[in-house]
Amino acid sequence: MTASVKIENEIAVVIMDDGKANAISLTMVEALNAALDEAEASAKVIVLAGRPERFSAGFDLKFFAAAEPEQMRSLVVGGGKLAFRLFTSEKPVVIACTGHAIAMGAFLLLAGDTRIAARGAYKIGANETVNGMVLPAFGVELPRARLNPMYLTQALAQAKLYAPDEALPVGWVDQVVEPGEVMGAAMAEAERLLPIANFAYGRNKRMARQPAIDLIAPTLEA
Repeated sequence: MTASVKIENEIAVVIMDDGKANAISLTMVEALNAALDEAEASAKVIVLAGRPERFSAGFDLKFFAAAEPEQMRSLVVGGGKLAFRLFTSEKPVVIACTGHAIAMGAFLLLAGDTRIAARGAYKIGANETVNGMVLPAFGVELPRARLNPMYLTQALAQAKLYAPDEALPVGWVDQVVEPGEVMGAAMAEAERLLPIANFAYGRNKRMARQPAIDLIAPTLEA
């Protein structure tokens, strides 16, 4: 299993854990979508977390190295659709960033509503430039929507990776807590959001994000 879901008291906890770096592979995308199907059908609030010390290291680069162009595109679009699904979900989405969140892992952070990170020697950010990769549209529009504009060039073009406390003013995360407290803080936030997890929450969130939604959606069409 690369992703699991547990639902209790109308809160769904979705955990990514491939036993390694939580790379975003076709298998991980499929598992997360299945977990989100269950979460959206049976819960009012979603908490997405990684394994200890690893939220997600981003796309599976070993797969990219051996893949045909169409296979690469399939994974990038699949990852983009996953982030877009979280970004547009009518449910409140809380993310427990349990460790490193790099590239696609960092874009998943931006797709959440409240992002709570574990303090430590972890890296958060988009390093595509270092790897000679041009960002997909969602990799630009999610940061444009969620990051502090003062840091946008540094964060994207210059591919700076941030420690969790450094990532806070940039806008990658909303709160930083000690590692042993990250899940507890995420669950407390989910409990706080539960009373307002209604139709208005989803509509108001979507309206606030509509400019980014309009720019990202056409780029993910089959």
